[in-house]
Amino acid sequence: MEMFEYEFMQRAFIAGILIATLASLSGTFVVLRRYSLISETLAHSALVGVAVGLVAGYNPLWVAVVVAVLSAWLIEYLRSSFALYADAVLSILLSGSLALAVIIVSLGGAFNNSLFSYLFGSILSVSESDLVTIVIFGSISLFLLLLFSKELYFIAYDEEVAQTSGIKVKFLNFLLVTVVAIIIALSIRVVGSLLIGALMVIPTVAALQFRVGFKKTMLLSLVFALFSVVFGMTLSYHFSLPSGATIVLSVIALFVISLLINKK
Repeated sequence: MEMFEYEFMQRAFIAGILIATLASLSGTFVVLRRYSLISETLAHSALVGVAVGLVAGYNPLWVAVVVAVLSAWLIEYLRSSFALYADAVLSILLSGSLALAVIIVSLGGAFNNSLFSYLFGSILSVSESDLVTIVIFGSISLFLLLLFSKELYFIAYDEEVAQTSGIKVKFLNFLLVTVVAIIIALSIRVVGSLLIGALMVIPTVAALQFRVGFKKTMLLSLVFALFSVVFGMTLSYHFSLPSGATIVLSVIALFVISLLINKK
């Protein structure tokens, strides 16, 4: 318990628990939609915002949120309006965003420790302003997810039937990608843009192995994500390991265990 004597560890655990909750709950809808690659794509888009923030002198987290949301809207617009395959759109945006981020930071000379903390995560350096941003945007995102959870599940199950049933599918699709974009932008400070996809997708995939229904799957995914963050951060503190990578390896270990338990 000695690690909780430090304020930076207290902030780190609060941020980690909030991000784990948001990532696991939103990840359930993302995985059911066969849209798992969107987490990686939006993470790279958020990295463009980080690069702009670092070069221009703005708060990188705020800029990352804005750029990630705009990218999410562009992805959904291209997918719905031009009949493009979702994975093709995501692959194009992923590559383009990463290339743009590299060019921006190269021109601005922003290749420093700050950028690497957003690439691989630096939860121990989460500031009070970062925590406030995570709490504000995270609360709004969580509220919207819970408010439209039934409709989002219906769309994930069968989008065409949901549309004929009177559900505003287009609006809810844009809402989902917006919420996911916000959560990912907030998460890159915790686990990094290269690793956030794992925290959003793997807990849900592990929970799906138990085949216990939608609500219980969401709860299991939440438990797995929370355990991974707490366990990973504890290992990171005691053995001086990178926090983001340790969290991701923890959730992968849970996934392997879930496979072994449900082998039959």
